[in-house]
Amino acid sequence: MSFDNAYESLIDHEDAHWAFGTGFSEALPGVDRALPPDLAGEDLFAYCLMLGDDALVLAQRLAEWCSRAPELEEDVALANIALDLLGQARLLLTRAGEAEGAGRDEDALAYLRDERDFRNVHLAEIECGPTAGGDFATTMARLLVFSSWKVAQYGRLLAFPDPVVAAVAAKGLKELAYHRDHAAQWVVRLGDGTPESHERVQAGVERVWPYVAELFTAHPVELRLGVDPARLRPEVDDVLDAVFAAALLRRPEPVPAARVDGRAGRDGVHTEAMGYLLAELQHVHRSLPGATW
Repeated sequence: MSFDNAYESLIDHEDAHWAFGTGFSEALPGVDRALPPDLAGEDLFAYCLMLGDDALVLAQRLAEWCSRAPELEEDVALANIALDLLGQARLLLTRAGEAEGAGRDEDALAYLRDERDFRNVHLAEIECGPTAGGDFATTMARLLVFSSWKVAQYGRLLAFPDPVVAAVAAKGLKELAYHRDHAAQWVVRLGDGTPESHERVQAGVERVWPYVAELFTAHPVELRLGVDPARLRPEVDDVLDAVFAAALLRRPEPVPAARVDGRAGRDGVHTEAMGYLLAELQHVHRSLPGATW
């Protein structure tokens, strides 16, 4: 699914609202959960980890803004976006566990894996929140890039051969479109605002831009599954160019972040920030193994 501009999905929806929450008693009711015989289980497992980890890690980053956003309404907005992503992560990590066939559920995959076992892109994990001396404008720039990429990605996944992944994409696509439009409105508001707000959102775009190239760099698992992310680039660029033009922002020169022997987040090679993020995310579960409440 694509839109002519970053705001089109806000109109022509009778049920228009930007956040849908994550509560569900039965995950994806009516969807056939049998593993497709023509998909290698290890590839499906790895790909669901990639998608689920992207959502889980960014949800954790957005949660850092709780009680610290510039206004109360935005506090609620970011919390709801984080909850949407957390709901997607739950569904995808559950499917990863089913594909793996080792009995690990969503909690085990979220809380009991080490850093090198996570497969999220670096864009989701880098620090730019209030606890790291970050900036709200940078958070909006990251959310704009991330959600624009995910809208394009999930639009292609509607035809994915695994019915569960396709159903997650259908559920998440509308959520992500509203996340993107929420971020786009903030980027335009800041970019076309005061000289200081313009400078800060331009700096935010510059901060996240080195991590954009990774979003379109194919991993062997993605190539085997026929979901080459390089095909998403034109759609994402069209959205970002439209927002940057409206916000009077300069598109940065492409300067990809350094990789380790050609490897990055999809290979389990992460930035320094990832270990600290996981320490906070996993602390309670690891401190009280088996606890329920």
